[in-house]
Amino acid sequence: MYTESPINDIYLFTKALCSNQLARYAPKLYVNLTNQTGRGTGEEIAEVADYFIRCFQDYRAQIGLNEAEFSDYLTGKSILEYGPGDILGVALLMYAHGAERICCVDRFPLAKLSDKNIQVYTHILNSLDPRKRERANQAFNDNGNPSSGFNPQAICYKVTASGLSGASSEYDLIISRAVLEHVNDLEATMLDIKRSMKADGISIHEVDLKSHGLDRYTAFDFLTWPGILYKLMYDHKGFPNRWRADRYKELAEQSGLHVKELNPTEKLGQEKISVIYPKLAKEFRHLSPDDLSWLGFSMVLEHATNA
Repeated sequence: MYTESPINDIYLFTKALCSNQLARYAPKLYVNLTNQTGRGTGEEIAEVADYFIRCFQDYRAQIGLNEAEFSDYLTGKSILEYGPGDILGVALLMYAHGAERICCVDRFPLAKLSDKNIQVYTHILNSLDPRKRERANQAFNDNGNPSSGFNPQAICYKVTASGLSGASSEYDLIISRAVLEHVNDLEATMLDIKRSMKADGISIHEVDLKSHGLDRYTAFDFLTWPGILYKLMYDHKGFPNRWRADRYKELAEQSGLHVKELNPTEKLGQEKISVIYPKLAKEFRHLSPDDLSWLGFSMVLEHATNA
């Protein structure tokens, strides 16, 4: 394990262990105390709204369609989104562009109708052309009124202990962004994707492999904590599960999914990898320095032809 101050690390372990137990036995209290949202704080309304618009456009680009083609594709589709955070912005855009129903599932009860979030929804509505805005208005309990909440027949939101949908062959499109790195049972999540997706469906994910603030002294040193200690500190809090891209590919294929695309989005310099490489936890020692350098990746999944 890489350390520059054992005393500091003992203190960090003790503090993280206690908060992990709080998240385990009182998840709602943990969320309230830590102010988790799924989005960064301090952003302007327009910045947050534009983030969701970019996410929507990224999904369109992954499928390889222009805007009109993507709207045609979405028409009548059922969509599952894992871990939407406190604002269901992507879901609103999917509905505006023709999706029949979007179900958002999370492990923690994050979604809320704060004044800021209502303003974000309003900004998204204002970004749409008249026809798409008219449809988006119908996603709310009171037509065009974000403060009334979403009509669950259009956009539903549910919280499950596992963060999984439990659905069976229900969704045409399954999506997530910066979510899969936080699930504590990646194997179960891959199986949920497989079971929830229709035979001709597609699943698109962007995974953030960075430390999310858990590095102590140098980049990626959170990968040097022994596995048992890391689990005791973080496995109930939605913190990074630490798995690298190879594990996602392996579990997807074991679940009966075909990895259609798997591409790095950003890489860490090899000079930084060399610092922590000799101290890696055992579950990462098989990785090459290049594979370890991935800071994130995009992944497209579909049913394996022989599954």
